[in-house]
Amino acid sequence: MFRFIFPASLAFSFVTSLPAQAANQPPKQLVIVSFDGAHDNALWQKSREMAARNGAHFTYFLSCTFLMNQAAKKAYQAPHQKRGKSNVGFAQSDDEIRERLGNIWHAHLEGHDISSHACGHFDGRKWSEADWSAEYATFKATLKNAWKSVDLKEPQGWQDLVEHGIKGFRAPYLSATAGGDMIAAQKKAGFSYDASLVTQGPATPVVEDGIIRFGLPLIPEGPKEKPVIGMDYNLFIRHSKGEEDKTDSKVFEERAYAAFKEAFDKQHAGDRIPLQLGFHFVEMNGGAYWRALDRLVSDVCRRTDVACVSYAEAIPMIEARGKLQERETSGL
Repeated sequence: MFRFIFPASLAFSFVTSLPAQAANQPPKQLVIVSFDGAHDNALWQKSREMAARNGAHFTYFLSCTFLMNQAAKKAYQAPHQKRGKSNVGFAQSDDEIRERLGNIWHAHLEGHDISSHACGHFDGRKWSEADWSAEYATFKATLKNAWKSVDLKEPQGWQDLVEHGIKGFRAPYLSATAGGDMIAAQKKAGFSYDASLVTQGPATPVVEDGIIRFGLPLIPEGPKEKPVIGMDYNLFIRHSKGEEDKTDSKVFEERAYAAFKEAFDKQHAGDRIPLQLGFHFVEMNGGAYWRALDRLVSDVCRRTDVACVSYAEAIPMIEARGKLQERETSGL
């Protein structure tokens, strides 16, 4: 059976409870932490516990195949793919889905941002608007029927979350269509923000055809401070060439934490551009990057001049600063 580790009464919005920022003070340093995939139930609980300890809210980019049982697996067909194929697999049992649904719903009640990572984790850089629209429609339909598909009573408010509460998207592999097709499909699907870009460093999001676009930053890392995307997978590739290495896990943790903290300190002492960091529901290199994240969140999120917020919460805070501008170019 699935487990709920936090009652709804513990859900709170720390953003609105903090005193208003004085006019002569710099804006709060925003830290935006997100997770791609959002599948492993143990890591759902671990991340929720981390957030609860530190007054943080996260964004979870959910891959919808993790809510598909065997019957749904046979019916799923991504654009230009064979039926029943997914690059990240499917749920292994109905009980697994039941527990995952409990984690998703309670994360929502706790103030976290539930967003879309599409379904089968395919590279969509050559997809058309129609292709993206089809994948977005599958995502929505899967979530709408998720509780019924595993014979669970759906909580009141779930349909409202699916219809109106899922506002963000991140493309698998950060692989966005070069033209405007993906953005056009996002607008039709009801998304308000996209988090698929990569930027030269921490950068304020930009508006493209009505969609607010965020980018994971390149941050200095390692003895030579070579830039790397601020995401656990990219650190995993750099540190161990994508091969699991638990022996040097502590070394990798220290390097990751140093990179995260240096990026935070630079913005906190400077322009206070929001710092975005991305993770997956996989504890690579013996959990090195999740431990580094836990240390960073524990260090900074309780500070009175810092807000560790979801993408959805960050948008109005950034808008209030008058920093959003129309995007003129693509890519880095």
